[in-house]
Amino acid sequence: MARTFLAVVDTGSFIAAAEQVHVTQSTVSTRIKSLEEQLGKTLFVRNKAGAVPTPAGLQFQRHAQMLVRVWQQARLEVALPSGYQTVLAVGGQYSLWDGFLLRWLPWMRAHAPEIALHAQLAPSGGLMQLMIDGTLDLAVMYTPQSRPGFEVEHLFEEELVLVSSEPRPSRELSERYVYVNWGPEFQADHALNYPDRSATGLFFDLGTLGLNYLLENSASGYFPRRVVAPYVADRMLRVVRSAPAFTYPTYAVYPTDSDPEIFGVALSGLREIARRASAAGITRHSQKRAGGRP
Repeated sequence: MARTFLAVVDTGSFIAAAEQVHVTQSTVSTRIKSLEEQLGKTLFVRNKAGAVPTPAGLQFQRHAQMLVRVWQQARLEVALPSGYQTVLAVGGQYSLWDGFLLRWLPWMRAHAPEIALHAQLAPSGGLMQLMIDGTLDLAVMYTPQSRPGFEVEHLFEEELVLVSSEPRPSRELSERYVYVNWGPEFQADHALNYPDRSATGLFFDLGTLGLNYLLENSASGYFPRRVVAPYVADRMLRVVRSAPAFTYPTYAVYPTDSDPEIFGVALSGLREIARRASAAGITRHSQKRAGGRP
């Protein structure tokens, strides 16, 4: 019921909350009514515009978030497979799994085999909400929001470059250009630099699929430099140097009160993978701790 309550607060609507938690509107209404009866307070004022939390509802919101976090942690710990001591729920933006977090996972398996890992993909806004809800322990993203209770650590500079497998690539996007959805930051920069190419004939939500398409077909697209570097070195792809490149600082976000032993090894792994990329000249790396603000 706490998760349903938070969904109503987040969406401002019983109907939208029902879609978010995958139940019927009547089920949402029943759950909220049950909560109100147990607390002896009205939690929402419903009108034509939606549902607005009452003062009691706003007061209960903090407790509901805590209930969700405790339940999530209990569920994960009870479900731990034999041989593991704890579980770490890790999330990252789609582009940051390719060639970065996917290298961090085996590093964790080698250096912390007692920690079970739950991996999730989401855009930056979704990752921050999962962190706030307590369903994620650690997130890696481009644009974290400044929130009390969270540490933000700069890992490296991500650079997206235009690469091509075409015989004569040009900075002008051809009909063979494929658009890869690298998130809202890239979408904004792409629209600013290529206002006439807001729609393309081929669109990928997953970078790996887009890269495989370029390697097997004559085409071009934007990809992280660290991901395409081996293919550029082998001359399977070429960087279009006259085209604009887009750079995004990449951060790790985790709770201020996190377990230093568990998060110490996890962060060490992230820093090590970032250092390896930096040593190869693929990214610019920093270990600057931002103290809750990027």
